[in-house]
Amino acid sequence: MQHFRQLLQIQNSELGQLLRFTLYGLEATLNQARTEFPLDPGVELCDELLQELHSLLQPAPTPSQVDNGWGDVIIPPQNTLKLNHLREAFDSDSELNYFLGNSQLQSQTDSDLWNEIQRKLLRIPEDLAASWRQRTIDMAQEIGAIADNSNLYRLPFIRDEIIYPGLSGTVKTQGLSLSQKALLNYQVSQNNQFDLSAGFLFLYMKFIEIEPDLYHALKSVCSFDVIPLHSKPEQRSQYINALSDRCQRTQKAEENADPLSILRTWIDMDEAIHSLVFAPPAERYSWWGKLQHESRRILKKVADKAINAGYEVRIRQLSGLYADICASSKDDLQLDFGGTLGEVLTCLRVYTRINQEESPGRVIFRSSR
Repeated sequence: MQHFRQLLQIQNSELGQLLRFTLYGLEATLNQARTEFPLDPGVELCDELLQELHSLLQPAPTPSQVDNGWGDVIIPPQNTLKLNHLREAFDSDSELNYFLGNSQLQSQTDSDLWNEIQRKLLRIPEDLAASWRQRTIDMAQEIGAIADNSNLYRLPFIRDEIIYPGLSGTVKTQGLSLSQKALLNYQVSQNNQFDLSAGFLFLYMKFIEIEPDLYHALKSVCSFDVIPLHSKPEQRSQYINALSDRCQRTQKAEENADPLSILRTWIDMDEAIHSLVFAPPAERYSWWGKLQHESRRILKKVADKAINAGYEVRIRQLSGLYADICASSKDDLQLDFGGTLGEVLTCLRVYTRINQEESPGRVIFRSSR
């Protein structure tokens, strides 16, 4: 496993990413097989292999985690960080806590802290995020670090976009961007709108690797809870596999050019896209919320094509007071934090009526107590 681990730890290596995705798939397959064949004579060896895979796929220790020579990992105190004043300002902001919950920043290095804060800003309203992003740049300049758009970690997607800058100077770290070139590395054609499904697939696969705060709420994988992906690697693998399967079915339906099949598969794909969530869910008009809404815009175009082909179609995104929409939803999930009491926090699956056949939507809502 030594060479596996070395390849996985090379930053920006496409070969390393391919190996990681392959190992995720192997892990999910073995977990499923372990469940289906509990009496197999290879069960114990399979369990040991799964433990090795789990260890192999864990993130590498950060540079701030230093071995003291006795096998113990020493984490320097937070007050040694150059950006500690930024940490304190961020953690104490009550408006941020409303949108992000009361969790404190966890990073132990300036580089990790910069990226953790910038990624959290992707989940709050864009105007608040813009003012806070400028504030982070100003506070970084106070200690001799400057915003740098030349060193970016590239996420594959259907367009180019700088999401947030990195830093150079006294603190050096990568920023984050969307990249068409990175998507083309997966040999994804960009000839039609349905490539958005593949764009989301590869974007999510990469984003899950760098964001420990992500959850999933995909009913076909787990119907009764919002599941953390960082601490549940088997759920992470199952979610990625489900998203990949829906992407493939969407693309196959598009090749067959049947408007109704395209619509049904895109409804499922849209559900998988919106089921990758934070806790509490990102605000609707945040960067993350607007990114996910791109699939809803495509869904509307697909629905319009089905209507023009003679089908009766109605699609409704569920929002507002939960009491007003609960008759149109099923198997909803409840949180006791985030947002406004009694309101829908995010619509996971849209309500649909196709040729008199109704299908309920699904939401995450804030409890009314």
